[in-house]
Amino acid sequence: MGMVIRICRGSIRLKMKIIVLASSSPRRKEILEKAGLRFIVDESDYEEDMSCITEPRKLVLKHSTGKAKAVALRHRNALIISADTIVVLNNRIFGKPRSIREARGMLRALSGKAHTVITGYTILDTAAGRILSRAVESRVFFKKLSDGEIASYIESGEPLDKAGAYGVQGLGAVIVKKIEGDFFNVMGLPLNSLVQSLAKFGITVL
Repeated sequence: MGMVIRICRGSIRLKMKIIVLASSSPRRKEILEKAGLRFIVDESDYEEDMSCITEPRKLVLKHSTGKAKAVALRHRNALIISADTIVVLNNRIFGKPRSIREARGMLRALSGKAHTVITGYTILDTAAGRILSRAVESRVFFKKLSDGEIASYIESGEPLDKAGAYGVQGLGAVIVKKIEGDFFNVMGLPLNSLVQSLAKFGITVL
């Protein structure tokens, strides 16, 4: 995969290190922009393996670390930010659906139930070799969905590139009854926890 870098402008200026978001996710880009950070986007070519670890928190931390390390090879003096998000229901891990059929199965399983969204994120200082990883959990409560509602939502195209087959920031908001925890974590990047972690690397937002 070729390297694609996009510059995203915010209100904070960094004198030395650049911040690199190791993700092509428009949702994670939006979240970092909300914090006023100035950063570039460099998508990681790390290959995720959903079968390598069965413990959800360890899985997202492994993936976020792998993504950060893959992008770090291309940047000498930067802070790399990467993340991985999964949905967990009764110890069953849901990543991104690979087909319409799989998306339908996920939504049927989540219908009328509460599930956990876990995002692991990693910050890697390529100059110092310092790395920090955290996992954050939120609880999401779904309304009971009819087969017609599931079919209509899938037809929108929104479920196919999102963990658990839904996006809380989009049309998927209408199927979510309640969220306990960080809303941005459900989107794909826990902003409050991330900002606290960035402060340990000398990056302050407020």
